[in-house]
Amino acid sequence: MADSFIPLDRDGMAARAARDIPEGWVVNLGIGIPTEVANFIPADREVIIHSENGVIGAGPAPAPEAVNPYLVNAGTQPITLVRGAAYVHHADSFAIARGGHLDLTVLGAFEVSETGDIANWARAAHEPVAQIGGAMDLAIGAKRLWVIMEHTTKEGGSRLRRQCSYPLTAKGTVKRVFTNLAVLDVTPRGFVVRDIIPGLSFEDLQARTEAVLYRD
Repeated sequence: MADSFIPLDRDGMAARAARDIPEGWVVNLGIGIPTEVANFIPADREVIIHSENGVIGAGPAPAPEAVNPYLVNAGTQPITLVRGAAYVHHADSFAIARGGHLDLTVLGAFEVSETGDIANWARAAHEPVAQIGGAMDLAIGAKRLWVIMEHTTKEGGSRLRRQCSYPLTAKGTVKRVFTNLAVLDVTPRGFVVRDIIPGLSFEDLQARTEAVLYRD
């Protein structure tokens, strides 16, 4: 396998996903790397960030000296507000998530299957994200679901699988996956590779992936 490539870091993955979000979309960003997407949306592109704890119009993370401890997202991370932002009741916020009003949800995951199943909560108490939270509502309530995650586990196992081995959060909902190695769409035939980081070949990407990959 070639080793002359540099995988994207968390900021790189978040920035790559932000690049694909069109003007005017209403977007929910899940806990973890997805929340960082807000930091990379250009100031001249109107994207409305929804947080299920009751914020419509969240902005990028504040400077350390400007943190308001009472202004946080669903992951309790400090946020800012864009002009025109609003607070809503928790029930109203989940009505937005469940009612098909979100153009996009971006979630982290442990695994995604070639049919678009997502597994993003733990199967053991010692693992992070031991609770499922609002992920089920977000995964099925939005018009589309994207996932940001590492391409492989720390042990080198594939997170892009024929079938998920973790308990499922939702079935057949993922449309696009951003990893530290590639961007892939979930299609009727499986994972189609849309973008690969420089220095990594399609064959090397396939060698790191359990599921069968297809060229764009």
